[in-house]
Amino acid sequence: MKKSIFLITIYAMLLSCSTEKSEWKILFNGKNLDGWVEKMQHHELGENYKNTYRVVDGKIQINYDGYDKFENRYSHLFYKKSFSSFHLKFEYKFTDQWLDDAPIYTYKNSGVMFHSQAPETILKEQDWPISVEYQMLAEAEEGKSRPTGNMCSPGTEVIFDGEMDPRHCISSSSPTFKWNEWVQADLIVYGDSLVIHKVNGIEVLRYTNPQIGGDVANRYDPNQKLDGKLLSEGYIGLQSEGQGVEFKNIKIKEL
Repeated sequence: MKKSIFLITIYAMLLSCSTEKSEWKILFNGKNLDGWVEKMQHHELGENYKNTYRVVDGKIQINYDGYDKFENRYSHLFYKKSFSSFHLKFEYKFTDQWLDDAPIYTYKNSGVMFHSQAPETILKEQDWPISVEYQMLAEAEEGKSRPTGNMCSPGTEVIFDGEMDPRHCISSSSPTFKWNEWVQADLIVYGDSLVIHKVNGIEVLRYTNPQIGGDVANRYDPNQKLDGKLLSEGYIGLQSEGQGVEFKNIKIKEL
C-alpha cells in the first residue's frame, strides 16, 4: 500500500507540473450568486429560505438573521459545474451568529463539500450530500486545540496512512484560529487518487482514494449510494448548518 501511495504522489506531482500554466477561474463574482444553487433540507432545490445565502460587501455570507430556529435546515450552496482534478482556493471567517437549537458540534464549524453528488439528486429531506468535506473549525474554548482543514466524510470513506480509516472526521495538523480571523484554504484534488488540504499555504492533511461508503448522510436516494465506488469527480458546495460564516476570493484551477 505504501508503494501505491508513493506512485500516486509522483503522478500528482507530474500532473501538477504539466498543468501549472492553467488559468485560475473565479467561481464567485463578488456581486451576486449567479452560477450557484441552494439545496436545503425540508426545501426544494433552489429555495433560499430566509435569504440564508446572500452577498454582502463582496463576500458570500451565510446569515441566520431571519430565523427563529434552525430546525435541521442543513444546506449547501453548490456551484453549477462539477470538477474532477482541481486546485480550489478560498478564504473564510466565522461570524458571531450561531443558532443554539443546532447540534453543539456545529458551533464555529462549517465546511466546503467536494466530489459531491449532483444537487438535483439530493432528496428534499436528505441532510448531507454524499460527498467529501474540507471541514473548517475555529476555537470553541480558549486555549483548547481545535484544528481546521480537517476531512469529514458524509456517505464516503478515504484511505489514510495506507488503510481505510473508519472515522467520520480526520483531524489535520493545523493550528487553532480565533473565530473572527480570516483563514486561507487550499484544496488540491487529483480525481479519485490524492487529496491535499492546506491552511494558510501550509499542507496540513493528505489522503487518497475518496469513495462512496460509510454512514452519516441520511434519507438519500439509495441509487446514489453505491458503496465502494471511487469518486473521481463531483460538485463543490458551501455548507450551512447553523453557524454564520463568510467566504471570499473563491477560485479554481483545473488540473
